[in-house]
Amino acid sequence: MPKIFVNGENKTIEYKIGKNLLEILVEQEIFVDNPCNGKGLCGKCKVKVLKGKLPNISETEKKLLKEEEINKGIRISCLVEPKEDVTVEVLQKEGKHEVLTTGYMPKFQFNPSIRKEVFEIEAPTLDNQISLEDSICETLGIKGFDWRILNKGETLDKDITAVFNGKDLMAIETGDTREILYGVAIDIGTTTVVASLINMNDGKELTTASMINPQKKFGLDVLTRITYELENPRIAKEKLQQSIVNAINKMIEDMCDQVKIDKKNIYEVSVAANCTMMHFLLGIDATAIGKSPYAPIFVRSKNILAKDIGLKVAMGARLYCLPSVSSYIGADIVAGAYVSQLHKSKENILFIDIGTNGEIVLSNRGKLISCSCAAGPALEGMNISSGMRAAEGAIEDVEITKEGIKTKVIGDKEPIGLCGSGILAVVKELIDTGLIKKSGAFIKKEKLQKSDYRYNMIQLNGKKREFILKDGKDKLLITQGDVRQVQLAKGAILSGFYTLLKQSNIEMDQLDKVIIAGQFGAHLPADSLIKTGILPEEVRDKLVYVGNSSKTGAYMALMSGDVKEELEQLGNELDYMELGATEGYERLFSQCLLFPK
Repeated sequence: MPKIFVNGENKTIEYKIGKNLLEILVEQEIFVDNPCNGKGLCGKCKVKVLKGKLPNISETEKKLLKEEEINKGIRISCLVEPKEDVTVEVLQKEGKHEVLTTGYMPKFQFNPSIRKEVFEIEAPTLDNQISLEDSICETLGIKGFDWRILNKGETLDKDITAVFNGKDLMAIETGDTREILYGVAIDIGTTTVVASLINMNDGKELTTASMINPQKKFGLDVLTRITYELENPRIAKEKLQQSIVNAINKMIEDMCDQVKIDKKNIYEVSVAANCTMMHFLLGIDATAIGKSPYAPIFVRSKNILAKDIGLKVAMGARLYCLPSVSSYIGADIVAGAYVSQLHKSKENILFIDIGTNGEIVLSNRGKLISCSCAAGPALEGMNISSGMRAAEGAIEDVEITKEGIKTKVIGDKEPIGLCGSGILAVVKELIDTGLIKKSGAFIKKEKLQKSDYRYNMIQLNGKKREFILKDGKDKLLITQGDVRQVQLAKGAILSGFYTLLKQSNIEMDQLDKVIIAGQFGAHLPADSLIKTGILPEEVRDKLVYVGNSSKTGAYMALMSGDVKEELEQLGNELDYMELGATEGYERLFSQCLLFPK
């Protein structure tokens, strides 16, 4: 069999001819950035051929690669099927990522669903040969419990600690173990996963863990992962579920090791996630979310045994999944609306979670309506020529001055691309300096004087104009296509903003507050949001940032059975509207594509 040697990974892979290079590498758990899941659209899955030969380069590859890259032996791995021994190097390494783990939290009363009580059970005698099961039922005043709890029967002493989920017995333990009661709150995003280990006796967060969602190898966005499921019906559900469950188990293990806690003392895992991620977590078919009429299999909350999906925690531990509203308004948004107390507000408040998708909730003095807009691909780095996730080497802020271009790079490394905040920052600067017009088109270079400080920042690529963000050997460019992608994201969010206001008969000056939530939104200063026109100028002084409200909602559900009930009620009451079905939406969307003057 032919072999592929991966330089830097010290790994040799035997492979069968017939698969593309990306498939071969991903199957071996080798990181290759592939936002479009191998469809040959994004051009991000680049590898460099160091030794051996690959089939001749195709016209599709030529369109995705620069001439200098082709000369260096760089190829698009999803468009190449190797047929012989070859040595390659994966170009984009998986560096450290910036992941938001914190957020605003309202006051609430601790009342966990999981609780412990100590009892003294009656021991059997020759005169009274009471079974352990009957003794437990009589002592606790219950009719029955899961028979598997009896497996611990031989190790029980006279004193036991009963572990309850509400009124249901979920475990029994020897002696008084009331001081040992832990839970985990998790936010599963399309891009990132964040978890907190919680002492459920006092609500203290002991430690946190975060990582990039490992499902990224099946596609960067939800629709690409759903497409993977459609195209691989026999294996996709299991692989998608297994990847996220393994990730959660690893995070739990790492957190427990850090604070010296046994994972067998974790009694509940509470999860907030968008609707698609929740389907993937439970191993439930998500393909219906990706096709008309976009109706999911479920939106209600779930309270199940954690072990049923393979979580390695306490015997009998529960997995609580917060409720969703629709395919595109998930439990993460229900959590955010709850954390922001939108349902109890006497004000007019707009809540926006800017992430891989843009979800918006409007509270009209406590009456809630929501919508979802496809904002994510550009704002997360996909479909941007030099785009990447918020990892080391990503430009996160830009300033264009007469003295030159100043950039702020994550990790203070040499810049290799732009993350979402960097893309918006550079577009904001292009607008400010007049390098792009209201329509989004670059100004013509010939209209600039050679003495103009902006003159050498624009180059022509054939007839196409490009902005040179970083010059030199490894150029970083902002193309006209990049600006158009930002415009599409901006148009989607702003049109959703206006549509909800119109639907609720609220004028702009009647809006009291605009809440920005989410991993991406937390890194966006008001200037980037306003000057790019994602949000209108009128709300500049009304912006409030709440951070990772999804994980905060999961934490609150973990710490209060009352919160669980209120979340479920909120999920039922939160209305959803389909933007595309509203009258005049296409015209509004077109207007919202224009940048501010």
